[in-house]
Amino acid sequence: MGPLVTLLIGLVSLTVALDNGLLKTPPMGWMAWERFRCDIDCKDDPENCIREELFRDMANRLVEDGWKELGYEYVIIDDCWMSMQRDNQGRLQPDASRFPGGIAKLAEYVHDRGLKLGIYADMGTQTCMGFPGTTLDKIEIDAQTFASWGVDYLKFDGCNSNPVEQMLGYPLMSKALNATGRPIAYSCSWPAYVGGLPPNVNYSLLADICHLWRNYNDIQDSWDSVQNIIEWFSQNQDELQPTAGPGRWNDPDMLIIGNFGLSLEQARSQMALWAIMAAPLIMSNNLRNLDNSARAILQNKAAIGINQDPMGIQGRRLLQETSHIEVYWRPLSYSASALVFLSRRTDMPFLYHTSLAKLHYDAGNYEVFFTGKTVAGLNASTEFTVSINPSGVVMWYIYPEPSKQTDTLDHQHYKASRFSFHKAKPGRHAVL
Repeated sequence: MGPLVTLLIGLVSLTVALDNGLLKTPPMGWMAWERFRCDIDCKDDPENCIREELFRDMANRLVEDGWKELGYEYVIIDDCWMSMQRDNQGRLQPDASRFPGGIAKLAEYVHDRGLKLGIYADMGTQTCMGFPGTTLDKIEIDAQTFASWGVDYLKFDGCNSNPVEQMLGYPLMSKALNATGRPIAYSCSWPAYVGGLPPNVNYSLLADICHLWRNYNDIQDSWDSVQNIIEWFSQNQDELQPTAGPGRWNDPDMLIIGNFGLSLEQARSQMALWAIMAAPLIMSNNLRNLDNSARAILQNKAAIGINQDPMGIQGRRLLQETSHIEVYWRPLSYSASALVFLSRRTDMPFLYHTSLAKLHYDAGNYEVFFTGKTVAGLNASTEFTVSINPSGVVMWYIYPEPSKQTDTLDHQHYKASRFSFHKAKPGRHAVL
């Protein structure tokens, strides 16, 4: 190990932990990037241009269309908001023609609606799209600038920097954000730039300095992209899962539901798997013209409740069958859990035969997401069949048969406050 690397590791170890009490459950909100990218042609494409009107529109939609009351609270600006030049005091500044009111005014607009504003910067010489980056000497002033504007969330990308700069820069930004005195959620892209896994990634350090972090490739608007992300997280779950929890989240990237690349079944699959993985629920779509089916999936109270479970335990893939059916599981509060049956098939609906014993469950009661069907009193040894559509899911909320009155009360409160489920009816066998 060379003296420079040793010095850097020593400096990193002195970094103050990011301890501002934020994101005890995965963040929820909306981000511009996947749907709107870097469209800055406001003359010919004003509807999709990265400008302050876009973010005001999305803030209005979050409030007026019921998103805010479900927990979607962040409005996050991504790349391409900046002027090509810093101001005469060395501070980042927005493009004056596209953000004439400035970021502070936009933050005020968002805050007035009970929402929070996020912004983008890049740990490098330039952002990924070529706008001014945040080099090591600019970290402190950029953190202070964001805080002075009233920013609530920072996505810190990693284009145009090297591993040594990233090793220094990401912890230093954490320290600089802490020093502002403003609680700012901190999203780090660092792992995605160094392979996402140990030994290149120190997840214990990340949990101390970041609230969430991008582990893997950017999501694209396609089912292939969603599947690749699910597979990478599943293959590496032993490395990823232990670090996740309240205030520290693995981030498989944005929800692309409501765009162009996913079928209805695939959209349900993304929502279900993101709930199981305790992933941030950050949409990137056009909320102004979202269709009803996409809205219903993204506003599914049961899936949101699973995602926001206060225990914050990331789920796992339990089984990978030769039939191309996979089973995922996540433990939840009050001895409950969630199961997802995912079909990787492309041909036709598949009847998956199993039992609770094969899935290592005792007897219990079940609620089926997206359909509202219920099953009560299923025995561990009872065989049952799950019908799963191609590239689709069946998702269950599972809770034990209560043995004590206190257990019943706790569970009933949990169900009522998070899911608004129907009462289960007696039954031992079901095709779902």
